[in-house]
Amino acid sequence: MIASGGFRKYIAITGKRNVGKSSFMNALIGQEVSIVSNVAGTTTDPVFKSMELSPVGPVTLIDTPGLDDIGELGIKRIKKAKKTLYRADCGILIVDNKPGDFEEQIINLFKELEIPYLIVINKIDKIDPEKIEKAYKKYNVPIIKVSALKKSGFEDIGEKINSLLPKDDEIPYLSDLIDGGDLVILVVPIDLGAPKGRLIMPQVHAIREGLDRESLVLVVKERELRYAIENIGIKPRLVVTDSQSVMKVVSDVPDDVDLTTFSILESRYRGDLEYFVESVKAIENLSDGDTVIIMEGCTHRPLTEDIGRVKIPRWLTNHTGAALNFKVWAGVDLPELSEIEDAKLVIHCGGCVMNRNNMMRRVRMFKRLDIPMTNYGVIISYLHGVLDRAIKPLMR
Repeated sequence: MIASGGFRKYIAITGKRNVGKSSFMNALIGQEVSIVSNVAGTTTDPVFKSMELSPVGPVTLIDTPGLDDIGELGIKRIKKAKKTLYRADCGILIVDNKPGDFEEQIINLFKELEIPYLIVINKIDKIDPEKIEKAYKKYNVPIIKVSALKKSGFEDIGEKINSLLPKDDEIPYLSDLIDGGDLVILVVPIDLGAPKGRLIMPQVHAIREGLDRESLVLVVKERELRYAIENIGIKPRLVVTDSQSVMKVVSDVPDDVDLTTFSILESRYRGDLEYFVESVKAIENLSDGDTVIIMEGCTHRPLTEDIGRVKIPRWLTNHTGAALNFKVWAGVDLPELSEIEDAKLVIHCGGCVMNRNNMMRRVRMFKRLDIPMTNYGVIISYLHGVLDRAIKPLMR
């Protein structure tokens, strides 16, 4: 589970054409994964390479085309390169000269997207690195001097990157809601979207944190919940259910027992729960013709009764009585602004294959655009009238 895409860190390697980005990436990885040439603009599309980087752990390096590319095709490459930065947990700006307009552009983009970054001065075997380093000190970020050609200067880069990366484990999933010896009941339907014989990641995550907290973790299906509560002989401290079963579960759980959903736990762990709860109120302002974006953090084959593409649109239409325009955007990349700027509401999945920093970048983008954003768990609980109870354990 730890090496999955949701926990892997993404590191974007940026800089002007022919500054040595591909050589740097090859030297860091120890493999020839990016084409190296003296011809400017050799890298035409982002190149992705996964590896283990000590002490960070699993990472994916993104070798981007030069952001100073020229011509009509160059503009398209730049747009594609910039889109990859929305995924980045950390940025590396490769330079071989004093900062100019292009470096300023990249640095401003890092700042706008709130991406921590470091500066790598390349080609130290051919240039005066001290003079260049002095010019970049005004940005107050780590600076490393290397020769990608000679593969020197890479000794401390893992430590430098690790110091910049956000620490996803600083936010608990459910461990702060329970104590050792508490009974935690997880209501786990047989999820049609999960591979046969497996639980989905949020369920596994809840089991793991419950065990680490030395709690008693009981996993049941929804039809077994009432029997378990009445016969196990211990009052549950917390019940966590799948969002689609929340109406059945809420009727079986006593009012004095904390209840929430996996997706609402995901909202807090990976995103901004308070913002999602506030944004869900935008439902009441929707009218005919308004655009609602269903956004997913991964791609999957839609099911007949797909939660995001079928059930939520149906429930939302029934609730509002409006003829809404639903758009679906799935995958790790973000849409162009022209594709989302007319949206009145964004409804995101739980983001179980994403990390917190990746989800928060989406949150920040929609906040900047003043577009309300909520998630599956929050909107399902809201539309079924149980949101206040479902968020109560997390909002104390």
